Amino acid sequence: MKKGELYNSLLKGGLATVVLTVLFLYYTAGRCSTQELLIALPFFLIFYFVQFVLGRESVIQAFVTWNGKRRWNVLVFPSLLLALYFIYLGLNGQNILEGNPALLLYTLYFPVLVYGLINDPNRKIGWIDFTVFILALFPFNLFSLKQNSDLPIHGSGFDAISHVMVILSGVYVFAIVRGIKEVGFVPEIKLKSLRTALIVWLAFYAFVFVFGRSVDFIAVIGYSDPVDIVIKTVLFTLVTSFLHTALFEELFFRGILQNMVTRRIAQGKSWLVFWLVGFVLLLIGAFVVGYTLEGKMKWFPAFVTVVLFTSAYFLEKSEKFGLGVYTSLAITGVTFGLVHYHAKSIIYIGLACVAGWAYGYTYIKTKNVFYSALVHALVNTGVLIFGLKMMR
Repeated sequence: MKKGELYNSLLKGGLATVVLTVLFLYYTAGRCSTQELLIALPFFLIFYFVQFVLGRESVIQAFVTWNGKRRWNVLVFPSLLLALYFIYLGLNGQNILEGNPALLLYTLYFPVLVYGLINDPNRKIGWIDFTVFILALFPFNLFSLKQNSDLPIHGSGFDAISHVMVILSGVYVFAIVRGIKEVGFVPEIKLKSLRTALIVWLAFYAFVFVFGRSVDFIAVIGYSDPVDIVIKTVLFTLVTSFLHTALFEELFFRGILQNMVTRRIAQGKSWLVFWLVGFVLLLIGAFVVGYTLEGKMKWFPAFVTVVLFTSAYFLEKSEKFGLGVYTSLAITGVTFGLVHYHAKSIIYIGLACVAGWAYGYTYIKTKNVFYSALVHALVNTGVLIFGLKMMR
């Protein structure tokens, strides 16, 4: 690794952090006290700078070299994150022992310790990797941390340090410690990738609008606020949705899970068994989801599952796109939709499966989580952009 490459990566991350900081200051102005903003600002700069550089190849190689010098060096990064987190809580007058701090300790250290003990980043993707993925991620989504680490602490809802930490932990654990290639957590501007993201978003929303209107799921309500207020609301919602929801879900569903499933299938030299098992299990899951929720079109999630897996089958048969690429896309896309069971809307869940395919397709074409997250954020903000309402 050349020092110039590392310096260039840090510089690009720094520029991205400056741009985001300007937006942060603009939207938080007047929404919190000056003291809270001054406390939050250095932590904002540190955490987002790390987020914007951690997935770059030169930074990954620097971490790999550092971790390789001494076995327990692997624990330094999560420990620094945790120390900054507790300092932030303390500066804002919070008791660091209140809530569920053990949940954050588990999330940060459990996967690092597992992979530190295995200590073989070059081995093939196996079931231990999927087990670590599930055990590391699900507890944080199932239980509440019950600690406030918002930036600023009583501010705009821009983001929370705990949320950024879990994203950083995911990149660190799977891209650096485990050594999974092409996670694609790199903020970069490529016109071809941007064009792909925008085309996928518009195509998906055209489908949602036509289908949604035909089943009375989408209503056009227009805009009640002045244009400048609408634009400001749309931009703020787009940025916060991108940072808080989209990056988190795209990193774990596409950059890590879809990536690992694709690699696992390629190792087995056959996609059909994975396709068949994934199809049967997820079809059963889709029927369960559809018929345990109230509402019409109970068959819809299962129908979408059949369509997506059928599409994946013929794309795999064509042998033009790489072994397992579209089987993994169907598996992760449908899984992504079904885990939105909490939305309590049959049609919404079915469309979320299609959205999962759209996000995964963007990831395949761009090899970058940030572009699939852009599509995700645009989809989430689409109701505001187009003046729509979803009739769940």
